[in-house]
Amino acid sequence: MPFDGELAIRAREILEEHGPVDERKMFGGIAFMFKGYMCCGVLNDDLVARLGPEGAERALKKGYVRPMDFTGRPMKGYVFVGPAGVRTETMLRSWIRSCIEFVDALPAR
Repeated sequence: MPFDGELAIRAREILEEHGPVDERKMFGGIAFMFKGYMCCGVLNDDLVARLGPEGAERALKKGYVRPMDFTGRPMKGYVFVGPAGVRTETMLRSWIRSCIEFVDALPAR
């Protein structure tokens, strides 16, 4: 299974509330681009969350979050959020809001 289609639909719908979203196939999954930057995505049944180095470090304290290390080398500022962390609408919205806040703080493209 390349990525969880239901999770991708849920994430896309939330992101679109904040503005236009582009999608790209990445990492064997799907990445959502917001304001020209990768914001989040779905790989297998995990949410890929771009939170920046500090946000990722805080997130890793949660039991269902792990470093994004699909190549065997962690990507700084990104984490995988397992299914337990996105099972409710409120939980998924919270993660996506954090991703959008990080991307909004980046220089305009």
